Amino acid sequence: MRKVLVFTHSAGFRHSYIPTAVEVLVKLGERSGKFEALATEEPADFDPQQLGQYSAIVFLTTGELPFSEEQKRALLEFVRGGGGFVGVHNATDTFYSFREYGEMIGGYFAAHPWTQVVRVRVEDPNHPSTRHLPPTFEALEEVYTFRDWSRSRTHVLISLDNSSVDLSKGTRPDHDYALAWCHSYGRGRVFYTAFGHFTRTWRQEWFQRHLLGGLLWAMGLE
Repeated sequence: MRKVLVFTHSAGFRHSYIPTAVEVLVKLGERSGKFEALATEEPADFDPQQLGQYSAIVFLTTGELPFSEEQKRALLEFVRGGGGFVGVHNATDTFYSFREYGEMIGGYFAAHPWTQVVRVRVEDPNHPSTRHLPPTFEALEEVYTFRDWSRSRTHVLISLDNSSVDLSKGTRPDHDYALAWCHSYGRGRVFYTAFGHFTRTWRQEWFQRHLLGGLLWAMGLE
């Protein structure tokens, strides 16, 4: 059975969804029969000798995580060497001073100007994380905008329908607001979804299937 390390350390704002997220990820592993999810808040679990037992790492994190330089290198080398990395929502609100992390995940949180029901567009309906979704749908979310992000460096899966928000509150001159993306990093795979701020979202079937599909893709199983 493959193992997935779910890392929930909050060095900044702690999101209330985290206990529910751990429960959901454990159950997704059990129900799918594809993996065992093991949750930790301990940076010590990023020992280079230990990481090799995992197929993927999931970050539900904020802030400047208390990693040593060796642990930072171990994380990057895990993904470059063929491991999967999944970032959810606030994983982009993490490690601002560790530039290689930002490059690996695809960008950094800039602001959350819209906390409301928004309409979103599925840009790639064939990915394991999106193929169950309709072409457009509505979701309640604290919508993140990103800096140091460009669609030229990643593959956009879901983006904001700009007509559903007050664009004057946005942070990007190009008005390009992606909400889920994926890309290769070395021999590994990175999947990020900006959804998940609200605990209730973790209970919704569409989100659980979205997350499971992204995780299985990151592990090379889908």
